[in-house]
Amino acid sequence: MTDALTMQDAVDGAESGIRPFAIDVSAADLDDLRDQLGRTRWPDQLPDVGWDYGVPLGYLKELADYWRHSYDWLAYQSRLNAFPQFTTTIDSQNVHFLHVRSPEPDALPLLLTHGWPGSVAEFLKVIGPLSDPAAHGGDRADAFHLVIPSMPGFGFSGPTRERGWTVGRIAQAWAQLMSRLGYSRYGAQGGDFGALVSPELGHVDPEHVVGVHVNAASVGFIPWGPVERAELATFTAEEKARLARKERFLTEGSGYFQIQATRPQTIAYSLTDSPIGQLAWITDKFNEWTHGPLEDAVERDELLTNVMFYWLTGTAGSAARLYYENMHAPGNWSRPPSSVPVGVATFAEDVSIRRYGEQGNNIVHWSDFDRGGHFAAMEAPDLLVGDIREFFRALR
Repeated sequence: MTDALTMQDAVDGAESGIRPFAIDVSAADLDDLRDQLGRTRWPDQLPDVGWDYGVPLGYLKELADYWRHSYDWLAYQSRLNAFPQFTTTIDSQNVHFLHVRSPEPDALPLLLTHGWPGSVAEFLKVIGPLSDPAAHGGDRADAFHLVIPSMPGFGFSGPTRERGWTVGRIAQAWAQLMSRLGYSRYGAQGGDFGALVSPELGHVDPEHVVGVHVNAASVGFIPWGPVERAELATFTAEEKARLARKERFLTEGSGYFQIQATRPQTIAYSLTDSPIGQLAWITDKFNEWTHGPLEDAVERDELLTNVMFYWLTGTAGSAARLYYENMHAPGNWSRPPSSVPVGVATFAEDVSIRRYGEQGNNIVHWSDFDRGGHFAAMEAPDLLVGDIREFFRALR
């Protein structure tokens, strides 16, 4: 069935510049990675500091050894290539995407957008349940046709080539992508930066977007600046816990943000030249943002596959530029909310607070979960799939 869909999509896309694509990493590139890992120049570390100063030396050495000797990229490449993939050019930018049609002809098209430090590989556990629910114990009426693009500057979309690739410009590109695929009515879902792009689609393409679902939401769903004492007194215990996580992020966890938002080119040299540097940069955030111990939350091979999307494509620097572009773009925070319905899934490590989300979004659905974290599609795919299905049932 996959081959037939690929051929049909190639025929359908001939007029619109949609090109079939398969991931094909050379043996030379994989050998070079293993060689570089074997020549790592390791730093020192203070004794008994755990994760206080960042990724522990012993932990990263062991993870790097596994990456070099045991991790099997080709197995994941085959797994990814089992899904139809394509590239197209939008606004002079190459865009790579998975296009997984449901066997259910009346399925609702759904656009899934990843964030940083994520990739399309984040969604491997949810593609089957969302596109073919009947084969995964669900109701066939909940089926989706899935479009899963690599954001400009990320992964196999390759680096951006000019300034200005902001969240708003990505949303404009996604609207054009869905139109190019022939979808006049669709939903949008995303986490992290995907939770910025997806609501933006409700502003730039409201005639076609039936609903927006987000997880790992922050900007637009959190307070700007300090919360006044009188308002804080009305907070629930859970809201106070989320505010505390947000404050801890600002004081202890936002160094990567400041660097990528101000000096993405400077950090690009280290991340592009050193696989250990890239591994540590991403592993630090996975450890911070997952719920519970990292290796209980996300399988080691999943983490490394995600890292490989940055390493193999040399896109660490261009992905970091997304922070710079958005921090240096004119703000547009005073506009009224889009009328497009919004659903929010808040997992155990998230910071979104409903009262602030309602100031700029037409929120009609809100779920709170006591497990899962920032990478919900990896950590708690069952909860994420269930919440997406529930939200969109009333919008089909």
